Amino acid sequence: MTGAKRKKKSVLWSQVKSPRGAGVKQWCRRRLPILEWALHYNPKENLLPDTVSGIMLAVQQVTQGLAFAILSSVHPVFGLYGSLFPAIIYAIFGMGRHVVTGTCALTSLISANAVERLVPPSSQNLTKQSNTSILGLSDFEMERIGIATSVSFLGGVIQVAMFALQLGGASFLFTEPVISAMTTGAATNVVTSQVKYLLGMKMPYITGSFRLFHIYTYVFENIKSVRLEALLLSVLSIVVLVTVKELNEQFKRRIKAVLPVDLVLVIAASFACYYIDMENTYGLDVLGHIPKGIPSPRAPPMNVLSAVVTEAFGVALVGYAASLALAQESARKFKYSVDDNQECLAHGLSNVIPSFFFCIPNAAVMGRTIGLYSTGAKTQVACLISCIFILTVIYAVGPLLYWLPMCVLASIIVVGLKGMLIQFRDLKKYWNVDKIDWGIWVSTYVFTICFGANVGLLFGVVGTIAMVIGRFPRAKTLNIKNMKEMEFEVKTEIDGEAQQRVKIISVNNPLVFLNAKKFRADLMDIIQKEQASNQPLDDTSKCEQNSLLNSLSNGNCIEEAAQRCPEERTCSLILDCSGLAFFDSAGVSVLVEAYRDCTSRSVDVSLAHCTASLVKAMKYFGNLDSEKPIFFNSVSAAISDIHANKMRQNLSKLSEQSEV
Repeated sequence: MTGAKRKKKSVLWSQVKSPRGAGVKQWCRRRLPILEWALHYNPKENLLPDTVSGIMLAVQQVTQGLAFAILSSVHPVFGLYGSLFPAIIYAIFGMGRHVVTGTCALTSLISANAVERLVPPSSQNLTKQSNTSILGLSDFEMERIGIATSVSFLGGVIQVAMFALQLGGASFLFTEPVISAMTTGAATNVVTSQVKYLLGMKMPYITGSFRLFHIYTYVFENIKSVRLEALLLSVLSIVVLVTVKELNEQFKRRIKAVLPVDLVLVIAASFACYYIDMENTYGLDVLGHIPKGIPSPRAPPMNVLSAVVTEAFGVALVGYAASLALAQESARKFKYSVDDNQECLAHGLSNVIPSFFFCIPNAAVMGRTIGLYSTGAKTQVACLISCIFILTVIYAVGPLLYWLPMCVLASIIVVGLKGMLIQFRDLKKYWNVDKIDWGIWVSTYVFTICFGANVGLLFGVVGTIAMVIGRFPRAKTLNIKNMKEMEFEVKTEIDGEAQQRVKIISVNNPLVFLNAKKFRADLMDIIQKEQASNQPLDDTSKCEQNSLLNSLSNGNCIEEAAQRCPEERTCSLILDCSGLAFFDSAGVSVLVEAYRDCTSRSVDVSLAHCTASLVKAMKYFGNLDSEKPIFFNSVSAAISDIHANKMRQNLSKLSEQSEV
């Protein structure tokens, strides 16, 4: 082989080999997000806040894990496992750095339907007792956890299949009003399920439609069976929890560590119940025996998968929708991005793998995620640290929880759902922004409390799509062009200063959840190109995008570092909203976010030809009542204001120079 041929072959080999290696490295970073943030982890700055947050989180994970296991109709110890393994899996594959994954009220309620249907309490007496059962639990308990793990396994498989089919990009269908209403309705159902423990009543498990109303009907019909001791202890626990948590929230900036009131209450109630013997003296229900250790992994029973398909789809869709909403909110709050499909994979694996370790279905949890915000956590290291303390409870502390009163545990759960329940305040926002979204919220909430979270989510999505289609005058309007961009320059003649660049973007399309993400991505792309360009452009340039045709794409916008315009060029943006026929809350939210992003990049933004309803919605949604006007009746008025501001700035500079 000649030297030339050998050299040519080596060049070709390097061209083939190097992209492949780079591609593998990029693929690993994309599918294992822990490699991205762990390599840049700063222990000096982040380890202390992550440790404090991890300790506080462990308390919530343990207490809520025990309660949600009972809510899922399985033994409480399986809730501890469900708080451990999913958190580890999500820390490896998940992109939400402040998202807490574990036992969840939404998925526990759905799983309980399958458990109660396939292994009802009446079958307990028919189940043979075995001395070789795992953890010393009865065969009845093992059959129940087998059903729950089957739901978790199949639900996770569905989520992984959604990832493989790239269906995570369809998350735009889960609009903010639908998710808010669905989670609020599910929280209402969870509170209702805890009523029997709060009142100390014996109540059979009630399933089916209108379950909430049947439970309250049973309570009022058997009101004489309420145990006063349990009621008083529940009220006292709720008052203490709410008061201390509010004080922690108000004074968290003045104190270095907040009081773990959940842990204090659990210890105090357990000791009081033990010394007073409340179980026998007052007939209070207690948590019972918690076995030590983690059993060897075992595959879920595959013979029941066909019987739990409905619940598995509910776990997959409801869990993913609620979890993705929390991840996106976390990303907006802390300025990073999440991939919808990667989140689908992360939660799918968080259900599939832990199902082999006797874990109930799981998802991201709002209360614990908000708690992670408030305690100053920086990364997923906080969740991993919490897992260490959960392991301590599993192997050492668990048996000491025998005397924990169920009414106290129920009180902790009810107070922990505060973040979901206060979403009722969103009704005022939707009424002022878009009354159709208000109607979607109310109807989705009603369907959720009547028929369950999975039915409520399905109704909300279908109802939202139907409303948007109904608001378009004709189906053809789905294909009109989204944005037209125009640019011109305003010259100033003071000290030979360079021209001022003004970009005008005409929005000729309704702005709704279908095209909101694409609109924001296109707008930010224009701004970034403008700021990266140092050469003057042509007098007129056009950029036409069909956002609705591309709305099924992922639509994630990776925010780059804010770039400021060069001092010799002033960037201004005018959004002509004369063609904005209608909008919803997602559209208003995107406009407000785009305004804030542009402001952070030192780009002046003005909106022209806005309707009164759009001005009102944006001011209410984004608190835009600033001294500087941003809403104008016409494009020419906005241009005149920009020019006048520039002239005032130049005159002030001249006056300063003359004084010097």
